[in-house]
Amino acid sequence: MSALLFLMSCGQSTPQGIKEEMPDDTVQLRIAILPTLDCLPICLADAHGFFEQYGLDVDVLPYQAQMDCDTAIERGWANGIVTDLVRAQRMKDNGLQLEYITATEASWQLLTNPTARIKQLRQLDDKMLAMTRFSATHLLSDKAVDSVRLKPERVFRIQVNDVNVRLGMLSAGIMDALLLPEPQATAARNQNALKLLDTHQLDYRMGVVAFSSRAATARQVEAFKKAYDMACDSINELGVHKYQDLIMKCCRVQQSTIDSLPPVIFRHSSNPRAVDIKRATDWLKMKKEPANVENQGI
Repeated sequence: MSALLFLMSCGQSTPQGIKEEMPDDTVQLRIAILPTLDCLPICLADAHGFFEQYGLDVDVLPYQAQMDCDTAIERGWANGIVTDLVRAQRMKDNGLQLEYITATEASWQLLTNPTARIKQLRQLDDKMLAMTRFSATHLLSDKAVDSVRLKPERVFRIQVNDVNVRLGMLSAGIMDALLLPEPQATAARNQNALKLLDTHQLDYRMGVVAFSSRAATARQVEAFKKAYDMACDSINELGVHKYQDLIMKCCRVQQSTIDSLPPVIFRHSSNPRAVDIKRATDWLKMKKEPANVENQGI
C-alpha cells in the first residue's frame, strides 16, 4: 500500500510559457492527446503530413493522463484536447468554453486482476477499483456498482489518472480491478485479466475531441476534420497493425499488445451523440459535486 501512496503523490509535468492567441487561419493548433488508441488518427495525421496538406500548423502535445490534458487546455498551453464527455461537460460547467469537433473511438473495459478471483461484478465488494474521478471511467464504475446493487462505499474507487501506471498496477498485483481504454485493455487481457464490462456492448460513445471556443477558425476546423477523416480512411484500409510503430510510440505498449488488438473501425468526424452528452450531464447532476473540487491522484 505504501507503494500505491507513493505513486499517488506523483504528478505529470506540463509545458510552460505557452499562451493563448486570437485565432486566425495561421495560428497554430496545439492539441493535447493521450496514449490511447482513439488518438491514432491524430497521431497519424501529424506524422504523415495530413494536417500540412490541408494548410494546418498543428503541434501534438502528448500527455499520460486526462487531468494533465485538462490542465493544458484550462491554462492555455493547448487549445485542443482529446478527452471524454464527462470531463468535457464538467469543464464547461466550470466556465471553460469548449466546442466539440468530433466524437472519437474511445472505449473502456472493466477488467479484474486474475489473482483477485473476481469473476462477477458483485464480487467487487470490498475491492479496489482504479479509475479517474469525474470521467467516463467514474461514470462506468458507478454503473457497474449500481447494476448489481452494491453499496457504493463498499467498492473503493482509487484515482489513478495515468493509464499506463494503472496498467502497471495490474502487473504488480496491487489493484483488484481497473477501467482501461485500448490498447491498455488488450495488454491487460494478455495478462489474463477478466473483462466484466465493455462500453462497446453498452453502446456508449463517450470519447471526444474538443477545442477551446475561438481557438480555431471555421476553415481550420473544417481542415482538421478532413485530415482526421483521411487518417481514419488510411487506418481502415490498411488496418491498425500497419501502423504498429506509431502505436508503440504514441501509446507506449509492447508489440505483443498490438498483435492482439481486436479489429477497430475509425469513423469519420461527427458530432457527439445527444444520448451520450445526456449520459454525461445527467451523471454530473446526480453527483452534485462542485466543479472545482477534485482529488489529484496519479
